[in-house]
Amino acid sequence: MKTDILGVQFDNLTLADAVERGVRLVSEHRAAYVVTPNPEIVMAAAKDGGLMRALNAADLVLPDGIGVVYSAKILGTPLTERVPGIDFASGLLARLAEKGGSAYLFGAKPGVAEAAAEKIAARYAGIAVAGTQDGYFDDDAGILADINAKKPDFLFVCLGSPKQEKWMQAHAGKLDVGVMAGLGGCLDVFAGNVDRAPEKMRKLGLEWLYRLYREPARIGRVARLPGILVKAAGQRGKGANHG
Repeated sequence: MKTDILGVQFDNLTLADAVERGVRLVSEHRAAYVVTPNPEIVMAAAKDGGLMRALNAADLVLPDGIGVVYSAKILGTPLTERVPGIDFASGLLARLAEKGGSAYLFGAKPGVAEAAAEKIAARYAGIAVAGTQDGYFDDDAGILADINAKKPDFLFVCLGSPKQEKWMQAHAGKLDVGVMAGLGGCLDVFAGNVDRAPEKMRKLGLEWLYRLYREPARIGRVARLPGILVKAAGQRGKGANHG
């Protein structure tokens, strides 16, 4: 059962359910892909039909952002919980480590994926990091060939939105991977370049505030986020008027 938030069809799952679904997709080994839209991505999709199609063609659409969860409440179709992409990735890595699975890290600035690979290998004993590739490239062919040679269970695609979502949709049929996920800047977190908010702030849905405190330049992006709540209220109002 999908939950429609301004046209994006979200899966209503707990984090544990999402990880379980990810494990199942890995076992199917059909290059399924996972997207993790936050409010900014949802708002962008309303203006970008290609992004909207890429999001809704995904095998798993997870609500990464408290604004998405609040919008669902406003619309009268509440989501069970926020499911951050990095928590989904961490959970899936932990499960794959139990069975000697593999991951391929694709994206971010040069050197970041390699640093993340070292940290992931140390943290998740049993995970084989099959390969790394930064996000600065001119031609997909060599990257696709390298990924397919490694046949990873889990492919991180960290190119930023909308590039990562469109890339996964465009190349899913050409890839020999278990599952891939569009995970934005999470390689920087795994590499230790960016700190996550304290757990208490994450549980309160205040990770955005912590990131703003650490990166004041994000103020322009944060200022746009209440727009999703306004749009959700408008959609709810239209529904009531037509009811």
